[in-house]
Amino acid sequence: MTDVGELVVLEAELSRVVRGDVGFDVTSRALVTMDASNYRRVPLGVVAPRDADDVAAVLEVCRQRGVPVVARGGGTSIAGQATGTGVVLDFTRYMNRLVSLDPEARTAVVQPGLVLDRLQEAAAPHGLRFGPDPSTHSRCTLGGMIGNNSCGSHSVAWGTTADSVRELDVVTARGRRLRLGPDWAGAPDGLRELVDGELARLRTGFPELPRRISGYALDALLPERGADVARSFCGSEGTLGVLTEAVVRLVEAPRARALAVLAYADESAAAQAAAGLLPLRPLTVEGMAADLVPSAAALPRGGAWLFVETGGESAAEARARAEAIVRAADVVDALVVTDPAGQRALWRIREDASGTATRMPDGREAWPGWEDCAVPPARLGAYLRDFRALLGAHGLRGTPYGHFGDGCIHVRIDFDLLTEPGIARFRRFSEELAELVVAHGGSLSGEHGDGQARAELLPKMYGREMVGLFERVKGAWDPDDLLNPGMLVRPAPLDAGLRFSVLPREPVDVAFGYPLDGGDFSAAVRRCVGVAKCRTTSVSGSSVMCPSFRATGAEEHSTRGRARLLHEMLAGEVVTGGWRSTEVRDALDLCLSCKGCRSDCPVEVDMATYKAEFHHHYEGRRRPAAHYAMGRLPEWLRAVARTHTAPLVNTLARMRPFARAAKRLGGIAPEREIPRVATRTFSRWWERRRGEVAAAGRGDLVVVWPDTFTEHLSPAVGQAAVRVLEAAGLRVALPPTVHLAKPPVGDGRTVALDPLSLLRGRGRVCCGLTYVSTGQLDRARAVMRRTLDLMEPVLETDAPVVVLEPSCAAALRTDVPELLHDDPRAARLAAKVLTFAETLERHAPGWTPPRVDRPVAGQTHCHQHAVLGDAADRRLREAASLSGDLSGGCCGLAGNFGFERGHYEVSVACAEEQLLPSVRDAPDGTVVLADGFSCRTQLEQLAGVRGRHLAEVLAEALEGAGGEPGPGDEPGGMTGPGVPPAGR
Repeated sequence: MTDVGELVVLEAELSRVVRGDVGFDVTSRALVTMDASNYRRVPLGVVAPRDADDVAAVLEVCRQRGVPVVARGGGTSIAGQATGTGVVLDFTRYMNRLVSLDPEARTAVVQPGLVLDRLQEAAAPHGLRFGPDPSTHSRCTLGGMIGNNSCGSHSVAWGTTADSVRELDVVTARGRRLRLGPDWAGAPDGLRELVDGELARLRTGFPELPRRISGYALDALLPERGADVARSFCGSEGTLGVLTEAVVRLVEAPRARALAVLAYADESAAAQAAAGLLPLRPLTVEGMAADLVPSAAALPRGGAWLFVETGGESAAEARARAEAIVRAADVVDALVVTDPAGQRALWRIREDASGTATRMPDGREAWPGWEDCAVPPARLGAYLRDFRALLGAHGLRGTPYGHFGDGCIHVRIDFDLLTEPGIARFRRFSEELAELVVAHGGSLSGEHGDGQARAELLPKMYGREMVGLFERVKGAWDPDDLLNPGMLVRPAPLDAGLRFSVLPREPVDVAFGYPLDGGDFSAAVRRCVGVAKCRTTSVSGSSVMCPSFRATGAEEHSTRGRARLLHEMLAGEVVTGGWRSTEVRDALDLCLSCKGCRSDCPVEVDMATYKAEFHHHYEGRRRPAAHYAMGRLPEWLRAVARTHTAPLVNTLARMRPFARAAKRLGGIAPEREIPRVATRTFSRWWERRRGEVAAAGRGDLVVVWPDTFTEHLSPAVGQAAVRVLEAAGLRVALPPTVHLAKPPVGDGRTVALDPLSLLRGRGRVCCGLTYVSTGQLDRARAVMRRTLDLMEPVLETDAPVVVLEPSCAAALRTDVPELLHDDPRAARLAAKVLTFAETLERHAPGWTPPRVDRPVAGQTHCHQHAVLGDAADRRLREAASLSGDLSGGCCGLAGNFGFERGHYEVSVACAEEQLLPSVRDAPDGTVVLADGFSCRTQLEQLAGVRGRHLAEVLAEALEGAGGEPGPGDEPGGMTGPGVPPAGR
């Protein structure tokens, strides 16, 4: 259906009969063109049904008009089965409830859009859990798991999803409501007769192995297996009926667990050992090699590992079982972990492999397609050797990992899917690998289904007659071929409709360097493979990504959703406006630029950079007022400092009519307050102090960076940092404010000038953060080049650059070298940047901080988490007897984001997720830490709590221990209830 008039009629008819949402707009369609596979299909529209009646209504309208229907859950399918050219049913928006849970019967009734982790959370208080647990458990849905017959790491103990299904409610393509179960319950007309005529074929035509997911599970309909229609429906990939509700079985969760990490010389040795561990009844036997581990520091020495989990009624029993497995295994080295936090950290390494595997160690892209074939566990070692040989014969590379105990291997391979020769090799390899898997008695799919990736090759596994039977079964369920056509039977070719084919072949003209993507913006956008870790509905530990999705629940406000829109913008078929696209602009508008995706996304998508790159949208056009008001904040604040008008500005800001007018003109949210500007900048304090205090210390020289926020809005932070650094014996200097002809920087109190320096003019260093975050990249580059000119003498020294504001430190480490990729000075400056804690650790290793002896609360700055790391901060807090951990997430203010009109509600929602509860729940006497200026501001405004930089806490402790403030020091932190804009 391509006629515009017909589309309008279809949309109108669906809107008339459906209570849920009907979206035929550009954004709705663009968001679901892809799943986590290599394929792309453009739908006509998307419907989010509210109930089974809506589903039936959609099917009736689409059947009358011959429009195919595809059911979609979390969209993490790797074989292409969650995409379609007709109407896509999105079950995650409304049909996502846990209907009931019966602890006595150990069952739960779920809707198809329910995320697995939500079921696990509800079952846990009863000592129960759902057995299967794919690595995407935080975002995959029960409906998708049933459609693909998903498994996960615990399948050696609890089997596949089909093993956990009791009854299923489905709607057929012709509108029949069926309740599927054992003994032919719910079978459509003609199915039983068809099976009764093929009993011999069904008894001999299916290989016996734990992870046989390929094809239809028709052997579940054999009389000796209970003629279980619900079990047979599992793994049908939405081609037989549309699931609306399921009764699933829960299993008893062990009271305690232990994790044995077994190290082997290589993956083949690990694979050979896996099957021998099964008689010891482990809960998991997972395998991975060193290629997929960013750092093996937490793992025992070896080249490959098995993650073997055991359970017990007590920690001692679980540990004893784990130690028994270690004794039974022939290992290079081993580690047994019983601490739950330690186990979670190790499991994250394994779970992130699904994304990590998309990049080879040299940065080359790798893709799914042969993600999960399986062989009998006893043959896994031999199969892997043959698999490696086949890769080599085709000049391909891939790193296997996965469910070694079940013989199921995940691997992403560096196929060239951009050129005709590369695609031809992809096809040849696929055909030969299918033959290899079958020769080892295996299944083309061991977890994710066949989809488009493997369905074409099913005759190699089952033979033509069995595949013909599959087609007849499809006809009994769906005689009109309405449901997910092209999957499993009568499939589309495995090399058709590849999602990369629509992207531009020539590099796109961009501002950033994209060093990890060869300078190619298309390659950067291709990073998102769709595993959707950004769609987690709750944040755990110190993770950040993706706060805007958790606040809104909308796909377009997830990292994946934005990447999909950028992909379609480059393709130009659905999103046709290019850089002028309003759809992309609106999706990026709620991106907080927290950079959480840069670290939390397994493939390190950097949406903050992509958002800044989208500045092309405003070329030759007027920008939003907030870009001028807050993007150029350093200029406004410098003007206030030069004219000594801070008292006047602060007075006017407290007068409601002036404040209201200023916020309206500046595009600032009316709920926010105008910030209070410091009456004396950090640099002026420094200049006065420099003349009154003799040079302190004879240690290393360090250069403290006077970022805009420390300089003009929170000078007490800079003052505190100077006092602590000097107490540690370091010599402190500030960057030059004139262009110097040559080094040295000076002795920490003076600066040597050449006679021509004054003619070149004075200036201030700036990282360019506010210009980058508002996409004013030409201005950002100019500011950064001026900064590099000023910093040249510093670059010639060994002095580190100490940056107190985490967002500015992150900008100097990443944005400056990526925007000025043609200037070698940018990389040299980035290499010098240290945080406050890193400086003390590296340049004053013998210094002991004062004991504070208090608990802490607050939040690790999102840029610190994503770019800088906080290990040095944690060690410094521990040394100062500051106990406790900081929360994760994002404060929600995020520089200019939380100040912009229209962002206030999302900003508050982000703060309420972790930051504000952690502070409210803190006991009396807790130190509230917030190194970022935005974090301190959000706390001040929303909770009435004064957060402090770690430097301030240590400086106060020094004074309490007998130190005295230096001349001109201003005690305290924020001096008023101001709320600072722009910058974190």
